[in-house]
Amino acid sequence: MKIMSPGQLSRIAYFSMEIGLESNLYTYSGGLGVLAGDTLRSAADLGLPVAGVTLVYRQGYFRQHLDSQGNQSESPAPWTPEEILEPMEPQVTITIEGRQVKVRAWRYEIQGLSGHKVPVYFLDTALPENSPWDQTLTDHLYGGESDYRLCQEMVLGMGGRALISVLAPEDRVIYHMNEGHSALLTLSLLESGGQRGRSPAPTEAEVEAVRQQCVFTTHTPVPAGHDQFHWDLVTKVLGPERADLLKASNCCFDGSLNMTYLALRFARYINGVAMRHGEISTGMFPDYPIDAITNGVHAVTWTSPPFAALFDRRIPEWRHDNFYLRYAVGISLHEIAEAHAHAKRAMLAEVEKRSGVQLSESVLTIGFARRATTYKRQDLLFSDLDRLRGLALRVGPLQVVYGGKAHPRDEGGKDLIRRVFQATGTLGESVRAVYLENYDMALGKILCAGVDLWLNTPLRPQEASGTSGMKAALNGVPSLSVLDGWWVEGHVEHATGWAIGNDSTNPADASQDAASLYDKLERIILPLYYGKPEAYTKVSRSAIALNGSFFNTQRMVSQYVTNAYSILEGNGLK
Repeated sequence: MKIMSPGQLSRIAYFSMEIGLESNLYTYSGGLGVLAGDTLRSAADLGLPVAGVTLVYRQGYFRQHLDSQGNQSESPAPWTPEEILEPMEPQVTITIEGRQVKVRAWRYEIQGLSGHKVPVYFLDTALPENSPWDQTLTDHLYGGESDYRLCQEMVLGMGGRALISVLAPEDRVIYHMNEGHSALLTLSLLESGGQRGRSPAPTEAEVEAVRQQCVFTTHTPVPAGHDQFHWDLVTKVLGPERADLLKASNCCFDGSLNMTYLALRFARYINGVAMRHGEISTGMFPDYPIDAITNGVHAVTWTSPPFAALFDRRIPEWRHDNFYLRYAVGISLHEIAEAHAHAKRAMLAEVEKRSGVQLSESVLTIGFARRATTYKRQDLLFSDLDRLRGLALRVGPLQVVYGGKAHPRDEGGKDLIRRVFQATGTLGESVRAVYLENYDMALGKILCAGVDLWLNTPLRPQEASGTSGMKAALNGVPSLSVLDGWWVEGHVEHATGWAIGNDSTNPADASQDAASLYDKLERIILPLYYGKPEAYTKVSRSAIALNGSFFNTQRMVSQYVTNAYSILEGNGLK
């Protein structure tokens, strides 16, 4: 599948605070980064003139250590870009707190299915010309205090935009901001848009010229999740003239710079990452036209070897056109079950290798792996241990595999992990559970393919999209999930999985969701798995055909081209 030739589209610079490409490149923390990596992989498959821009993070995110009580501690995850990435010759200079800070870049190339290559540029300030503190600005992902974070976002937005202007000086570029972290690139565009007069206020023509070059994707449905910096800090880091320009551009609210509002102000096209999230975002930002393009995952990356081999044999077109996965309905149930059995054995072997815990191949295995933070409610399954223990004894056994890191400063997330450990100890052999350290892309691929059921329990409406269940669906693993994010669109009861609760339940009342979760396990899922295994496999097959064929980044990137990038082309960027 190729939607247009590179010559038919302006260059697209895709900015993201994190981009996940390989497990040994510690440049991502979770869903945002993995989505960015999948987006760029599909851009390469589709032959698009896209380049990714992010920071290098020499100290990585962090390595997670869990003791026997579930207490998390962290250590750096250093890596050496010099050993993996290609150095770039041009360097650019930006001004931070009045200092000249040099920025260089390292290049990683993604090769698409047709051979087209998409470069990813990792910005780096670890240069001897910079002060010791400035050299650390590209060390830690989501680390440091507000001043460190704002300086990082200057490196990403203004340094990244300066790099692109050097690499493509004659090209018109579309700047796609994946979340608001890179929004200061709009300030750089505004400054370079022509001869600015003495007035700090930009003209509407100047604002519109920047807007015509920018696309913004917002991911966060929670107000507290949007980066904000106090105005005194903004003035100190950016300088008085730039601070005045931002203020005159109507980007200052309640004495602070909100990066989401900055991106909204200067974006021609804005989208949320699922239909429900688009609605929530419109309610949060009613003055802006917000569309929705639902996230996806890179199908070839996240399909396990047993299913990839099966699809290659039965649906050979699936790699180039993911929509062909609809034809999974024609694959025999025996073949689906056999491929899943291979994936499950590989997953159980990995669990034993990492934890020493030997789980049973014949027992229904639930997977729950994502960032540990309070709204994701990792412990909802353990709300009523007596009921959970009872249904496992009466209807059929179950076992659970957990994974996910809590941010080092997220005490609520760390406490969730401890509660999972405590519940696991209380349940003992009646419901076996294991929590694996250092959940990353490699482990995610194994778990999403090998479990029998994917569990997702966010507090509505705080899940913008979520993508782990999409990865599971590609491998014939149905979801049991709260109706939030992508699952509002992907859920077909008894066909692609099952819903926890419904839109009428009170999202703040966890007891209602817990009761629904237990009801679905006890009355539907466990009886189906143990009593009608072919019927369960039919659900697995439908998950591939209905969800795998649609919730992929090939479809998502094609929508960006049609709805976001081509609109900009029509306004004269070509």
